Amino acid sequence: MHWFGALSMDWSLGIETFRTKKVDAFTCRLLDIHSKMMEIKKEEVIRLGLHRSDYMLDSETDLLLQIELNTISSSFAGLGCLVSELHRYLLEQHGKDLGLNPKSVPRNTAVLQFAEALAKAWNEYGNNRAVVMFVVQHEERNIAGQAIAVVYFRAGYSPNDYPSESEWHARLMMEQSTAIKCPSISYHLVGTKKIQQELAKPSVLERFLEADEVAKLRKCFAGLWSLDDAEVTKWAIERPELFVLKPQREGGGNNIYGDDVKELLLRMKWEKNEEQAAYILMQRIFPTASVSYLVREGICHKNHAVSELGIYGAYLRSKDKVIMNDQCGYLVRTKHSSSNEGGVAAGFAVLDSIYLT
Repeated sequence: MHWFGALSMDWSLGIETFRTKKVDAFTCRLLDIHSKMMEIKKEEVIRLGLHRSDYMLDSETDLLLQIELNTISSSFAGLGCLVSELHRYLLEQHGKDLGLNPKSVPRNTAVLQFAEALAKAWNEYGNNRAVVMFVVQHEERNIAGQAIAVVYFRAGYSPNDYPSESEWHARLMMEQSTAIKCPSISYHLVGTKKIQQELAKPSVLERFLEADEVAKLRKCFAGLWSLDDAEVTKWAIERPELFVLKPQREGGGNNIYGDDVKELLLRMKWEKNEEQAAYILMQRIFPTASVSYLVREGICHKNHAVSELGIYGAYLRSKDKVIMNDQCGYLVRTKHSSSNEGGVAAGFAVLDSIYLT
């Protein structure tokens, strides 16, 4: 993820991309903080990124196509590893009866490598009395009053995490501090849907990668378009089932599908406002469904299901020195094939494992 870290430091790409600011109040506030950091020439000497890039297997091409890349609160590194251990244990006990090999469930080291990255960042900070601070949602509690070496954002990706000006003031204070932020405000912003769409344009990735590396990455890109593209927008109105309309939001339950895509696009077209700058259009991926048993709240359901694969990564650099740039395990989420959304905490999916054949 070296190139993605470099992208977070090259903000020329974000200037035109984020005219979204005009219509998206949440992104606007994030950009305000970033602008203040630019004004005071705040330099992030040490940068830490804990990512998860999500993919689905497209049934037409048999390619893993990228859904999104998460740069803030890349969740389930811990629980995903536990689910893999659970499935491996069950196959050790019952695999012979089922004709399945527990060794076909690959080891998942995401939580160990994320912890290693946080520890290395703490060590790079150079103050052995400092601590690592987790920013969490309001149901949880933190202890204050200590020097902070690393700030890890487990929350802060949703407008709901900023119910008052106090939370925005706290975010600004964190950005102004010398603590290592995971992610910093610029790193947070390069993980947005709008930047993902911008990276799909010709000649953009070439600024950060060699041609052969760009070619490999583009094989994983699904179609991504700005709503400024009149031809694609017209196509989406005519065939809305082939597209997903995505706002600048994380956390599940935000995307727009089917006839709702058509209705919203038509409304924005006739009102002729700038609301469309807050959305991107993405090719809808149609993965192959298979019969699965999904367990939620202790109840087992047999359904046709599809899965989404997430690959974790950790990136740490100090000035020009890259200290860590590792792939860190995986996450599998499985949901009913009839479900549009795929969030586990949002109630749409369950955690799963890979079984290699």
